[in-house]
This record gives sequence, C-alpha cells and structure tokens, in this order.
Amino acid sequence: MTSSPRFIHLRLHTEYSLLEGAVRVKKLPGLVAQMGMPAVAVTDTNNMFAALEFSVLASKSGIQPIIGCQVDLAYDAPQPGDRAVPRAPVVLLAQSDAGYANLMKLNSVLYLEADGQLPRVPLDRLAAHGDGLICLTGGPDGPVGRLLRAAQRPAAESLLRRLAKIFPDRLYVELQRHPVDGGLPEAEAQTERGHVEMAYAMDLPLVATNDVYFPETQMYEAHDALLCIAEGAYVDQQAPRRRLTPQHYLKTPEEMATLFADLPEALENTVEIARRCAFMADTRAPILPKFADDEVE
Repeated sequence: MTSSPRFIHLRLHTEYSLLEGAVRVKKLPGLVAQMGMPAVAVTDTNNMFAALEFSVLASKSGIQPIIGCQVDLAYDAPQPGDRAVPRAPVVLLAQSDAGYANLMKLNSVLYLEADGQLPRVPLDRLAAHGDGLICLTGGPDGPVGRLLRAAQRPAAESLLRRLAKIFPDRLYVELQRHPVDGGLPEAEAQTERGHVEMAYAMDLPLVATNDVYFPETQMYEAHDALLCIAEGAYVDQQAPRRRLTPQHYLKTPEEMATLFADLPEALENTVEIARRCAFMADTRAPILPKFADDEVE
C-alpha cells in the first residue's frame, strides 16, 4: 500500500448490480488510481458476478481488490397481514479464503432458500457462515438503520448486539452522508446519531462509506433513468419510487475527508479494513460439464 491513504471506498456497485450499478469494472482500477487510492471494494447487490474479473483487473493495475457483497438480510419476519419488510442490506467483505468461501455460500442461500420471495439471508444462516468476513451494518437502509427509522431503538440495539456476536471484532457501524440542498437526506439524518451513540455504548468501531452507484455526479440523471427502467417507473412521476442523490458517485479521499471532518476515526477505519482484507481470489480454468465418451454432439 502507498503511504497513509485517508479513505478507501468499501461500498460500490458495478454494472453487475443489474439495473442498479453503473460503474464499469474495467474502468474502476484506473479511476481509483487517479484518486491516489491503493485499494477499493466491489460490493454488488446480492451477487458476486464481478468478483474474479475485478480481482484480476485490479491486481494487474496495482490496486488491492477487496471482494465483497451487499447482502439483503432477513432481520425481522413480517406477521400475517403485515406489509413485507423492506430490503435491508449489510455489506460483507472477504478477509481470507474461508471468508470468500462463506461469501459464496451466502450468495447461494440468497436464491436457493428464497422460497419464491425476494433474495434474503436469514440471521441464523449469516451466523453459520460468518467466519472470515467483515460486516458493515448497512447505514440508514440497513437492518439496524431500518429499526432506528421506525423508532424501534431497543430492537436496533438488540440486533446490533447479535451482529456483534456473529462478527466478533469484525463488525463496523456504517455511516453515510450524501448531502443535498445543504442537509442530509431524511433517512441519514434520522439514524446517524443513534448509530454513533450505540457504537460508542457497545465499543464498536465506526466506518464511513459513500454508497457508490456511478463514477461521477454528472451521471446522476442517466442513472436515475436506469432505476426507472428497473421499476417500470417514470423520471417525473409523483408517486413514490426509488431515488438516489447526485452524491452517490465515486468521491475522492479529499471529498470524504471534508464530509467526515468531525469523525476522522470513521475514515481511518476504512484503511484498517482494507489492511485486514489482504485476500486475493485464485484464478482457475473453467469447470466444464462432463460428457459420456459416446455422446453425439
């Protein structure tokens, strides 16, 4: 690693976050190298499609690849007649071979055990496959953040303690700041204080992330149209739909240092996490299906 980087991106969506991410894997190493960052994580939504391609490209460019995944967590089962619980992601980063293997197992759980529902990982399965992984709590849209937004502080504290048991010394309380019109979005403003208070009370480290979906702020409108395609919505519709902000771009370390000037520990911990994730995925020949010797083409 180069000397004393101030910030490493640990939450980033490539084109493999289908109809959601717009950062090209092939361009990512060059983008972070220009910013002076020696490492970067790829955390696509509920898949690891980019893992090997990203790992090879980044290492050839002299950038440390951090392999991760944004995984939706089934943290609170709805009662009969209740509305479905909104998606609530945590970010998992592979520290080792064991962590990489567990990340692949959890990706299988997402889809093989979905029972026709949206892909989610139950807490008990997360506990069974948590070794070798670092967990970021997911920010305002994560399970802890969702509970804080619903004014369920005791439930949020209970879930945070459970995650801390699953990931001893490997759990980081995630903070996000995507300021618009001079202030934070409502979800971030509602949850930041609670996150910080619980982290300090439980002696858990903080970490700052920028939830990256596109490489530069000028791509916001095009990316917003992409989200509309995914939802079958219109850019100018008044009805509620998923919206991000122009701040969900690949920020420089200097920009992140300005955003979190009051919490330098949250920036420093991104570098610590990068150092803890010194893992490289092995390349291997494709595994092809076996055919009988007498099988006709």
